[in-house]
Amino acid sequence: MAIVDLVMPKLGESIMEATILKWHKQPGDTVKMDETILDIATDKVDSEVPSTVAGVIDEVLFNVNDVVPIGTVIAKIRTGAADQLTSNPVVSSPVKETVASYPAPQDADVVETIQRTATPPSSNGSSNRFYSPLVLNIAAGEGVSMAELEKIPGTGNEGRVTKKDILQYVSNRKVSGYGSRVANQQRVTVFNESSVSENYSSPDSGQQPSTGAGQQLTTYTGNVEIIEMDRMRRLIADHMVRSKQTSPHVTSFTEADVTNLAQWRDKVKKDFEKREGTKITFTPLFIEAVVRCIKKFPLINCSLDGNNIIIKKDINIGMATALPSGNLIVPVIKNADQFNLVGLTKQVNNLADAARNGKLKADDTQGGTFTLTNVGTFGSLMGTPIINQPQVAIMAVGAIKKRPVVIETPAGDSIAIRHMMYLSMSYDHRIVDGSLGATFLTAVAKELENFKSDREF
Repeated sequence: MAIVDLVMPKLGESIMEATILKWHKQPGDTVKMDETILDIATDKVDSEVPSTVAGVIDEVLFNVNDVVPIGTVIAKIRTGAADQLTSNPVVSSPVKETVASYPAPQDADVVETIQRTATPPSSNGSSNRFYSPLVLNIAAGEGVSMAELEKIPGTGNEGRVTKKDILQYVSNRKVSGYGSRVANQQRVTVFNESSVSENYSSPDSGQQPSTGAGQQLTTYTGNVEIIEMDRMRRLIADHMVRSKQTSPHVTSFTEADVTNLAQWRDKVKKDFEKREGTKITFTPLFIEAVVRCIKKFPLINCSLDGNNIIIKKDINIGMATALPSGNLIVPVIKNADQFNLVGLTKQVNNLADAARNGKLKADDTQGGTFTLTNVGTFGSLMGTPIINQPQVAIMAVGAIKKRPVVIETPAGDSIAIRHMMYLSMSYDHRIVDGSLGATFLTAVAKELENFKSDREF
């Protein structure tokens, strides 16, 4: 018999951790090769983790809702033991609790200090605590010293500081100067049905801390309804805040006369669907134009690593897709420059369908180098999109509207009814200056305006 470690798999270059959603197997359960053991989630997509071997689950090391760094051992599988189950049944040992059920404080002036007794296996600070690369990056970006970091109570496994913990600390510090008064603050533990959350109040803030289970520090007046954000919405919010903290955003705007493109699509869409078995939307036409311009301006297709600019040779276009729940996800068309229009159309439709039906794979949302979002789908004329990290630019296309426009003809200027559309692009001003950003955006608009109305599909 041998014990095989099951580790949290790598899910993409920008993904440093994942949340455990559900264990399908428990200690003592048999498992086959490639059989799903647990479900995990990142800020990109939910995914299943299959077994790498056949055997028996010997131990699971984390609980549901734990945030686990990539590469961490999450379970142990005993191989060659399936035949011994009947004679030597496995006794399931409970998962070690990472957050205990602590009693609510009995006195608002005397708040119990919660001690974590588990000792992490490794540390990258002066104290005996482990910090994930993501937590360290956020701390560095927000000017949080290691001394401050070591005083932040961790809600992760074995008392580790999670991304949520460090972002909450930064938020509290900005609002109330939390960072300068860590030692004098009171800690209040608020209980609900699903998790333990921590709220802080400073002795000189004028706020009264919560003194019982389920109570909140914030009060609301008037006729309100409180809806807790679902997990995906929380992840999206976290991702968007981090993007704004990471990249100085600049947004440029232009408009394009897409009359030829719109009329061509109207003319061919029935034949296209009949021949190819799928509908042609505007999205693949927009992506086609973006890809052509990226080839002319490769610096738009890059990311930043410290002081190094990483220019991506692969052109992987993310397409923001709205889900039935109202949340947003960004599946990626890999090597978009290698598809013709028919291929792009099928890629767009297949990924959109998979997203709406919850069938996206983890790899379907990884590796994007540039993102397109069609805000016009919902009637918006234009938008100021937030960059999808670690990319440096995202383009938004607005609704196509018929408007009277002055056009130049051999006989002189005239007014005509044209199909007009606004385009906007947000870009990381650390890398992309206004000249490059505006030039690239204008180039895409020109590609759309010069669409050949007699082309074949």
